[in-house]
Formats: sequence, C-alpha cells, structure tokens
Amino acid sequence: MTEDNVRVQPEWNRVDQKLLDRFRAHSVANLGDALDRLNIVDGGIVPVWTGARAVGTALPVLSVAGDNKAVIAALGHIRPGDLLVINAFGHDGRAIMGDNLAQRFAVHGATGAVVDGYVRDAAIIEELAFPVFARGLTPAGPFKNGPGTIGEAVAVGGVVVHPGDIVAADGDGVIVIPPHRAEEALEAVEAIVAREAALDAEVEALRAEAAR
Repeated sequence: MTEDNVRVQPEWNRVDQKLLDRFRAHSVANLGDALDRLNIVDGGIVPVWTGARAVGTALPVLSVAGDNKAVIAALGHIRPGDLLVINAFGHDGRAIMGDNLAQRFAVHGATGAVVDGYVRDAAIIEELAFPVFARGLTPAGPFKNGPGTIGEAVAVGGVVVHPGDIVAADGDGVIVIPPHRAEEALEAVEAIVAREAALDAEVEALRAEAAR
C-alpha cells in the first residue's frame, strides 16, 4: 500500500506487553551479553537526554536523508508499545524530528524513538521525558517530500531491524531482539544478573573484611 509517496507494509505481529515488561527489568549491556554480544547498534547512536530508557516493538521507518515525510506518516501506524526505529541515513544536515513529533509519538502510545540521523529540540524532549536516541543534534529542520517506507525492515547503526522486533535502549546504547529469541534472551540475561549479584556480594565481603 502506498500513501502519497510513502510505501506502507500490511499489519505485522507485535509481542505481548507482558513480554516487553520483562525486558524493561534489564540493561542493554546485560541483554547484549545474553545475545552473544550481537544485534547491538553501533555506539554512535546515543540518548538525547541523560537517563532515557525505552523498550518497545519496532516500527521501522525509512526516510530520505534530511526528509521526514515518512516519519510524519508513521503517526497513523503507531500502536501502544511501539518504538519508532528510523533510518535517516545518518544525515547530519537536517533534524528528522523534534519536540512536536516527540509529543505526538507519545500521545499515540509510542515508547520512544531510535534515529539513525539527527534530531533537535533536545531540552524540550527531555522535559517531555520522551526517550529519543540519535546520532546528534542540529537545529536545521527537515524537508517533507518523501519518498519513504513504513513497516519494512531497515538498517540502523549496522543492525537490521524488522517490524515487530523487540528494541531496548538505555544510556549504554540500543539492542534489537528478534521475537523468536525472546525467551532464550530472558533466560540468559536472568542468569547473568544472578552471576553479577554473586560477584557484587563477593566484593562487599572483601570491603567488609578490609574495614575490620
């Protein structure tokens, strides 16, 4: 289906919200270890504001560099729990989104946005507490001509993201978890958390011994 120069995939499957909640309990670093340190977006995509965290099902968008027509059109396809994943070709000359789109994404139920490109209005986005991850900031606004796609696989930070993939993002970065590996990843990350807790307990014991 094409909507005025933007190609849209038919509806795709989304994972259960309860499954997303289980991923929210874990850091991206631990999830990365659980997935053999694969599927981690490159370190150039970082949170726009300190403390931003998000987990959601991927709503992929492909835009022309410096143009956000497809990003705007994606508003009509957001479902609660979606996280927008936008391939803007890493373009640093135009912001692909700002505070207005961040507000609209939130109103439609999105949990955040990961942008392989630049954004603007960082201070307001922080006030909104809407999690946005991007390559950087520029005040220059985008064009709105298209073309673009919604709901088709995109590459973001060196990782291919399919519609409905689980995406987790925090201060360390972004990871993509295919739904068919969700339970495997959760089992592995829970074992990692338990092992780290045991290591932390060892350190506390050493501190206590040293303080005597």
